[in-house]
Amino acid sequence: MSQVLHTMLRVGDLDRSIQFYTDVLGMTLLRQSTNDEYKYTLAFVGYGEEKDGHAVIELTYNWGVENYEMGTAFGHIALGFEDIYSACDKIRAAGGNITREPGPVLGGSTHIAFVEDPDGYKIELIQRDQAGEGVGA
Repeated sequence: MSQVLHTMLRVGDLDRSIQFYTDVLGMTLLRQSTNDEYKYTLAFVGYGEEKDGHAVIELTYNWGVENYEMGTAFGHIALGFEDIYSACDKIRAAGGNITREPGPVLGGSTHIAFVEDPDGYKIELIQRDQAGEGVGA
């Protein structure tokens, strides 16, 4: 059996990104490593370990690079929540940026919301019991 292990995002401020994913989105910092020779630091965050079947996010900080061009190919990362409405309230209270308030997706019935991380990456919140339904199902 195969599985998705992680998604890598390049970030401009590793501490700021770790704080967002842990304090705002409720993930755990799973591990962190530094490569002095090639001048980068990796931090893996998620709701559980890859070895336990969870997909995680690899935050890559290339020393001295503070921002990246977003481009047009990357869309978003999707996270499932029991209640996206209360999740958005908690995210907003923690200083997170809600860019699309929770509600039904256009043309469907699945309830979604969007937040943006400190580097501008889009994160879709999906009502977990509706994941896989609606548009594209």
